[in-house]
Amino acid sequence: MRKFGFKKLSSVIAVFFIVIFTFTLAAPKPASAWQSEIPLNQALVLEGGESTNPRQYDPHTTFGSGDKRVFSGLVSFDPQLNLTPDLAESWEISGDGLTYIFHLRENAKFHDGRAVTAQDFVYSFERAASPGLKSETALTYLGDITGIHEYSNGNADHIEGIEAIDELTLQITIDAPKPYFLLKLTYPTAFVLDKENVEGSDEWYRQPNGTGPFRMIEWSTFERIVYEANQDFYLGTPSIPYIVVNLYTGNSQRLYETGDVDISGVYSVERFTDPTEPLHNELRTGVSLCTGYVVFDSTQPPFDDANVRKAFSMSFNRQQYIDVVLNGRALPAQGIYPPGLPGFNIALQGLPYDPEQARRLLKQSMYGDNLPPIVFTNGGVGSYVSSDVAALADMWKKNLGVTITVENLEPNFFYDQIYANKHGQLFTGGWCADYPDPENFADVLFHSGSNQNNGGYSNPELDALLESARIEQSVTKRIEMYQQAEQIIVEDAAALFTIHYLSYELVKPYVQGYVLTPIDIPIERYMWLDGK
Repeated sequence: MRKFGFKKLSSVIAVFFIVIFTFTLAAPKPASAWQSEIPLNQALVLEGGESTNPRQYDPHTTFGSGDKRVFSGLVSFDPQLNLTPDLAESWEISGDGLTYIFHLRENAKFHDGRAVTAQDFVYSFERAASPGLKSETALTYLGDITGIHEYSNGNADHIEGIEAIDELTLQITIDAPKPYFLLKLTYPTAFVLDKENVEGSDEWYRQPNGTGPFRMIEWSTFERIVYEANQDFYLGTPSIPYIVVNLYTGNSQRLYETGDVDISGVYSVERFTDPTEPLHNELRTGVSLCTGYVVFDSTQPPFDDANVRKAFSMSFNRQQYIDVVLNGRALPAQGIYPPGLPGFNIALQGLPYDPEQARRLLKQSMYGDNLPPIVFTNGGVGSYVSSDVAALADMWKKNLGVTITVENLEPNFFYDQIYANKHGQLFTGGWCADYPDPENFADVLFHSGSNQNNGGYSNPELDALLESARIEQSVTKRIEMYQQAEQIIVEDAAALFTIHYLSYELVKPYVQGYVLTPIDIPIERYMWLDGK
C-alpha cells in the first residue's frame, strides 16, 4: 500500500489525479484464443494496469505491497488488522525479546506441491538482503535481524540471525527488543520464494511458484492476468474460484457500471455519495492510512536551510488545495501520521498557512532573494503538469514569487530514479502504512539512517528520540515519544505535509466478505461470490 509514497504512490494518486493517455495496443484476443477459459460467473473480475518495471513484481524489490494472492510469509493481517499466523502456525519470543522461534505449518506447500521448509525462508531472507539484488526496501523491514547489514554489505556469507533449526522450525534473532518487529514481517520482503523457480528464469515472476491462496495461471501482456484458487492452500481453499484482472481496458468506474468489473475505485464521488443515486448503496467509504507530502531534498540548496523549507510549507493553503484540486475529498495533513494510526495527535501544532510570515522566513534564509533554480520531479509523461503539482507551483509563485520547473519521470521507473538520487530539489512523496505503528512513518521516513529517507533529512535530536522509541516497551510512553518526534519533524519542516486520503470503492452486491481495509491485506481469500 508501501503504501503510497515510494511504494503505493501510483495506486492512490490514481483515485484523485486522472490523466487519460491513449495506448496503441494489439486488438483483444477472441475468447477462444485465451490460454484458459474462465467461467466469469465464478470469477471476481477487476481492472488494472501493468508495470514495465520487473522489480515491481518481485516481492523482495517491490515498492508496493506485493502480490498477496500468490505469495505469503510467516505472518499476515486479517480484515480487522489483527496480526495472524500465516505460514508460521505459531511462535515463541524469548524473555529478552531478541529471539523468535517460528513453527511452520506441516501442510504448507508451494503451488507445485513441494513442502515449505525453514531453509526456504533462510534462502528468501538472504536473497532479499543480498548485495546483488540491490533491494531498496529489504533493510527497511528486515534490518533489525542480527548480521543482516554485514551480509548486505558483502562482509558476511550468511545472515547470522537467521537459522533453520529443522525442516519446520525457523529461528530469527534481532539486535534489540522491538515490539513492532513481527508487524514488519507482513511486508513482501519477508515472503518466501522457491529458489528453483526464482533462479530458473529472468522472468520467473510471470510463472511464479508461490504459496498464497491463489495460483497465477495466465499472464497475457497488456490483456489480462488470471488467478485460480489454490486447492492446497494451507488455510483452506478460497471460496472464489477465479480472479481475472483485465489490463488497460478503460475507466474502471464505467466498466463497473456496465457490469464488466465487480469492484472499482470512484472518480465521481459527489454522484455516488448522493442518496438518490441508484448505485449509492454499493459505495464503500473509509479513511486510508495514507499521507501525501512533498519531499524537500535537504541535501540540496535551497532546502538545506530550514527557513526555506518553512517558507514553502507556510505558503501552502491546504484547504484551498483540497477544495479546488480534490473537490473536498481529503483531509488536511498537519503532520505525518494519518487519522486512525496509533499516535495520531489531533492537537498537533502544525505550521500555519501564513504567506506574510513565509516571505519573512525566506528573506531571513541564507539565500534571501537569490534562490537557485528549483526543479520539482514528478511521475508523468511528456510536458504534462498534473493538477496537484500545478496548484503547488501556483501557490509558491503567488506567495513567494518563486518559479518552479517541473520535470516528469517515466512513472514505471519513478521510484528507481528517486532512490538513485536522480531528482530535483522537490519531488512527489507520500506514504501508506505497511503496519499500524507510528514507527512505520516517523522512523522509516525521517531517521537519517533509513533507506526510505529520500530527502536526506538529518536531525540528531530526532534520531536519538526515534532510537529510544524503537525499544520502549511501555505502549503509552512509546506513543508519547512518537508524537514528540512528529512535532520535531513538523517544526523543522522536514517535508510539506499536504493531505490524508479518503477511500471510495464501488462493490457489487454479490461480492460478499469485502472489507475496505486501510492497509493492503490478502482480502480476496476472505471473500465469496453469492448470486453472480
